[in-house]
Amino acid sequence: MIRYNTNDIELDVQEFISFVNKVWQGDYDEDKTEGALGKTINITARDGSKLVGCLRILSDGCYFGTITELLVLPEYQGQGIGSRLLRLAAENTQTMLYFGAQPGLEEFYEKNGCKKSLQSYIIEKER
Repeated sequence: MIRYNTNDIELDVQEFISFVNKVWQGDYDEDKTEGALGKTINITARDGSKLVGCLRILSDGCYFGTITELLVLPEYQGQGIGSRLLRLAAENTQTMLYFGAQPGLEEFYEKNGCKKSLQSYIIEKER
């Protein structure tokens, strides 16, 4: 049975990085990731103690909120976990939520009641 936590303030940085690498491979900095987790509302889904889904919200609590990412482990996708995380985000924030969708996922978001809004643009940083 999947358990959900709408404000997982004890989300472990090493566990989170390991989880993210199963969805988005990357070389994530532990200190920066810990700082990022401390600035967001972290809604998690767990199968027992295993982190299987996470949605993070960055918000000023009044005017603006954005979903930084919604991730579900590949082997758990298609079980309604992402949909439940979206509902919990909507129910547990004070603001509208804006976010960008990866190409190909528009149908998932629209199926879950999300409406197309502003276009998304990025300003990339040189690395």
